Amino acid sequence: MQATLAEPFSPPQALQPDCHPDDLLRLEVDDIAIDLLTGIYSEETHLPQPLRISIAVDLVTPDRFAPETALSASKNYLDLREAVTKAIPRDRHFTLIEAIADHVADTLFLGDPRVRRVSVKIVKLAISEGGEAIGMTLVRHRR
Repeated sequence: MQATLAEPFSPPQALQPDCHPDDLLRLEVDDIAIDLLTGIYSEETHLPQPLRISIAVDLVTPDRFAPETALSASKNYLDLREAVTKAIPRDRHFTLIEAIADHVADTLFLGDPRVRRVSVKIVKLAISEGGEAIGMTLVRHRR
């Protein structure tokens, strides 16, 4: 019998994942406290209202994140926070908190073409009587 050289090791296909079309990276920033001009009732329209805003952003994701993967393969969490803390005009009155959520979503879509979906949850803190969270969640998808 003649000896043969062993084939180089190659991991089985099951260990070499390919990115599935539905794979995504979801980044989240929760409970950003901010006071904004919002409301429809006279007691709400003259002073900024305390809000708590949470954001989730779904991004197109690369096949893998290796230990040395650069931040540019993901997204900086600060971009999400700044879509609330810096991009929302403080001198503008938003009749509905839904309009605030749309402003945040638009900011995030315009800032990064990899953003596929944005979810913005806004809780109106001033109308809570028993610690309940009263608010809404808006979900937008890139068109």
